[in-house]
Amino acid sequence: MQGWIQKFLRLDLSKNKFIVDRYDDGMAKAFLGGRGFAAKIFWDEIKPEVDPLSPQNKLIFSTGPLTGLPLPSSGKFLVASKSPITGSYGDGNLGSWASVNLRKAGFDFLIVEGKHDKPCYIHIKNHKVEIIDARELWGLGTLEVEKILREKYSKNAGIIQIGPAGENKVLFSTVTSQNGRSGGRTGMGAVMGSKNLKAMVIEGDKDIPVNNERALQDIGKEAYDTIRNKPNFEFWMRQGTMMTIEWSQEHNVLPAYNFKEGLFDRADKIGGDMMESIKETQRGCPYCNMICGNIVKDCQNGNAELDYENVAMLGSNIGIGDLKQVSYLTRMADDLGIDTISSGNAIGFIIECSSKGIIEDRIDWGDFDKIKDLLHQTAYRKGLGDFLAQGVRHMSQKLGKDTTPWAMHVKGLEISAYDCHSTPGMALAYGTSPIGAHHKDAWIIAWEVTAGREDYTEEKVDKLIEQQRIRGGIFEGLVTCRFPWVEINLELDWYPKLLKAATGLDFDLNDLYTIADRIYTLIRSSWVREYEKWNRNMDIPPARWFEEPTTEGQFKESVLDYDNYNVMLDWYYEKRGWSKDGIPTQSTLKNLGLDYVIKEL
Repeated sequence: MQGWIQKFLRLDLSKNKFIVDRYDDGMAKAFLGGRGFAAKIFWDEIKPEVDPLSPQNKLIFSTGPLTGLPLPSSGKFLVASKSPITGSYGDGNLGSWASVNLRKAGFDFLIVEGKHDKPCYIHIKNHKVEIIDARELWGLGTLEVEKILREKYSKNAGIIQIGPAGENKVLFSTVTSQNGRSGGRTGMGAVMGSKNLKAMVIEGDKDIPVNNERALQDIGKEAYDTIRNKPNFEFWMRQGTMMTIEWSQEHNVLPAYNFKEGLFDRADKIGGDMMESIKETQRGCPYCNMICGNIVKDCQNGNAELDYENVAMLGSNIGIGDLKQVSYLTRMADDLGIDTISSGNAIGFIIECSSKGIIEDRIDWGDFDKIKDLLHQTAYRKGLGDFLAQGVRHMSQKLGKDTTPWAMHVKGLEISAYDCHSTPGMALAYGTSPIGAHHKDAWIIAWEVTAGREDYTEEKVDKLIEQQRIRGGIFEGLVTCRFPWVEINLELDWYPKLLKAATGLDFDLNDLYTIADRIYTLIRSSWVREYEKWNRNMDIPPARWFEEPTTEGQFKESVLDYDNYNVMLDWYYEKRGWSKDGIPTQSTLKNLGLDYVIKEL
């Protein structure tokens, strides 16, 4: 079978040993790659009793059958583990030459287990693996680490690393690459740090096996050309995701002041138009021809990479209306190796605690100097930052029930940058995301605002599941970026054709949807196995959206309706083949080929 290498690397840091192993055709056909492989490994090898920050936890870096091939946006891989912030399955993806080189080194995925006795980094060159002392790198920021390793190894090496936040086990620390690519906001940086693993350098020079190389080259070129000729390509290249600031403000969903509102009075000062006026250059992931990383000079003349999520969460959500200040916080977070979304959420929570007198520390909305210090303290777990490093769920639990309604998370993961007072479909997307509150699985809000945004309809549930199958199943399994489909409207039919050219398998979209359903149901099964008292309340977003109306804009006085939300949740469970509490039924597990789950569940 072509397309998949069918080899993986297992590295035990405790024993300083590695093995090269194989997996069979059945795993590839059933789970595709990326998130699918990670979900299967998680179920098989990471049991409920495992502490996320213990040597027994495992870190999985997983590619897909299109990774590293000359196809649109194919330079990504997925990092997964038991999340320290949610306590169950967590993942994230990032663009990096490390993904391409892992495949060219001869592996589809890498499993890291154990814990080294001192700080180390891994060097992989084809099937040669070294564990190297990294004590001189420990404590350094991600930008300096990558510079040092880049000078030591080849210019084509793939390099990923963690910053001080990962070393200090901040629960929402990330894995970073290429001076601003960041992934794994579910705490994958903390897991890496708990293993004393500072970085990985991956080099490979092998050919990736494909079914039909000529057909792959032809269809890849055609797809790239199609993207470049799409009507909105030119505007995308100018602003990337930053245009979403204006869009969110227009539609009253831009988070402001810890998700109290969906409008920000200085949105024009931090939006895409403002970014474009100070833009220096741009950068992107391997094999991408619609790069999204817009580079600006921040308030201290450093190069900062901007996108919508980090600007909204470190801007409007915490009351900062100066894009150069937001840019500085973004660069600082990237260097520290800390997630911008969760950081902005946690800071918003603590500022609200301060404004209500719940904590003694005085921090005002938009106080750039104090917020900058607080972000630094969080990465090093000093002072109040040690509290923030635990995330909003843990902070709220320690402060008391009065803070629960406005602790903006689902299952422990902080909500990303869309206010949902008046968008029940997007609220349900956050509620049912397989990793906690994140938008990457279903950005239904763009469809919802034009399709009866405040309605609670079965059609919304159908659209949500469709998006989860595509975004969280197909794209996370292949592994390729979803932006060509989402932002440029590259037709979805391209992807079965790309898969066939790479693997020879004649899967249609329905086949890929079934694989997506299998992945989602297996991840849900892991959550249920992890939480003995699992119930549907785990899929309900914070009370703020149900109980505290907005006070501004065309959707003033909006709140979600709790009963109608639960009706939509019932429809969702029924369509997924899960029980009224969101637990996969035996018949669903059998139909999806997950019979081995039944006994444990």
